[in-house]
Amino acid sequence: LFMDIPSAEMTKYAANAMLATRISFMNDIANLCDHVGADVEMVRKGIGADARIGTKFLYPGCGYGGSCFPKDVKALAHTGREYGYTMEVIEAVERVNERQKSIVYEKLAKALGDLKGKTVALWGLAFKPETDDMREAPALVVIDLLLKAGATVRVYDPVAMDECRRRIGERVSYTRSIYEAAEGADAVALMTEWKQFRMPTWSRLREAMRDNIMVDGRNIFDKQEVIAEGFRYYAIGK
Repeated sequence: LFMDIPSAEMTKYAANAMLATRISFMNDIANLCDHVGADVEMVRKGIGADARIGTKFLYPGCGYGGSCFPKDVKALAHTGREYGYTMEVIEAVERVNERQKSIVYEKLAKALGDLKGKTVALWGLAFKPETDDMREAPALVVIDLLLKAGATVRVYDPVAMDECRRRIGERVSYTRSIYEAAEGADAVALMTEWKQFRMPTWSRLREAMRDNIMVDGRNIFDKQEVIAEGFRYYAIGK
């Protein structure tokens, strides 16, 4: 496609903003599913079967991060304000995403009650798999909230450990595996959908933990399977 420069620039921002909008929309729907008793996985499959909607970027979770989506959403909203126009939808997308970054913490607080003195293991630190990028990562928000609540935080990520240490220092305990992270933990919270995390040995995990709470911030586990293994399972909208 050949177009004028302002249109080309707007196309770039609009593309990322549209994808971010789909993510925030599904996160909003997932949160409502939790309230009304619907299963967001069924909803996602249902609306994804509509060719006008499709299936991509309809996966609910604990919010998007990275450099592109947050930056471009903010840039569009800022450009609108510069020209005296409010980008209502885009500003709502950003608000929903910022709120969603704390959803895992809220589920942990609901499951554990008073978090003071509790130990929480976080699986995943990067904003998405296959990178050590922690820019705008939801894990940073959850870590901060847990520490402020008096919890002890143990973390593991296949590649982002050094980046986390660079960002927050020794405020958390760094471990060498998902099982070491879960040692003595009251709860495990999955923050990044790494392939390495998808098929844990549940019996080994249960033996390592002090309590049995699993918060699935990316909806990658089968709910019935996790419950059958003796865990209390919390996900996003299911």
